Amino acid sequence: MKQAEIWEMYFNPVKGSEQSGRRPAVIISGNALNDNLNIVIVCPLTTKIKAFKGNIILQPNSKNNLLKESEILTFHVRSVSKERLIRKIGLISNNDLQQIHKTLNNILKY
Repeated sequence: MKQAEIWEMYFNPVKGSEQSGRRPAVIISGNALNDNLNIVIVCPLTTKIKAFKGNIILQPNSKNNLLKESEILTFHVRSVSKERLIRKIGLISNNDLQQIHKTLNNILKY
């Protein structure tokens, strides 16, 4: 489980407005954390495109192996147990990963 990989995972149980169900998510945590802890930090994907500012819209391709256009929900960043991850789907580009980090930085500014 490496940074920038897209994995199918199961988010339930959830509370309130959290993303739920079985869906893809991209691992955004660094590989030092990924290699040494039983958790990863992810951003879920959705096919219900809202084009929120800073979110990346992925087009299906042979690298990400997505079936439909998907939006990375950066503001739903979440730490999850590796036990929730079902199977690796694909990868995002380094440029997309950098954009996620930039968006997170903007979200975390006060």
